Amino acid sequence: MVAAALFATTSCAQKASSVEISFNYEHQDGPGSNQYAVWVENAQGKVVRTLFVTSFTTKGRARGDEELVRGYIKRPACVPDWVKAVNANELSDEELDAFTGATPQSNGVQTFTWDFKDQRGVIVPKGEYKIIVEATLIFDSDVKYVATISTDDEINKTLEFTETITKENYTHRGMIKNVTGITK
Repeated sequence: MVAAALFATTSCAQKASSVEISFNYEHQDGPGSNQYAVWVENAQGKVVRTLFVTSFTTKGRARGDEELVRGYIKRPACVPDWVKAVNANELSDEELDAFTGATPQSNGVQTFTWDFKDQRGVIVPKGEYKIIVEATLIFDSDVKYVATISTDDEINKTLEFTETITKENYTHRGMIKNVTGITK
């Protein structure tokens, strides 16, 4: 009887249908900063979806008579792991536009939701995935946060992000902090 009650309890657990990722963003002064990307990779390390990347990274910025060049080409230190993971040179401007947004100019919480769908809107296969947040603090100083999620996770599961930094920069260290994720 206890086993039947336990089975009924566990079989009623609701599986998550999305995950919400958020972090505190603090705009930094100076060139070579404030760029970030949020994406999802499968267990094989293949990008299944980019949720957001800052517009300078993908579109660049031209001043005066300068030719418009994608930001990651003009400044190779601009979210380099994302650029490599998505093979950005192979993506069209239209494909990049699908997940590109303005670099925030004010401080506050940034929130992104992944609905377990790939870039084409197709539900991903069951399995484990990595949620990645990469930020260029300034020039070649990057911080990356990574958490693992399963399509079998139940709702209200808190994701544990691990942090790695390429080159410590204390001046811009507070650009992204308190990265969290929760299944919905």
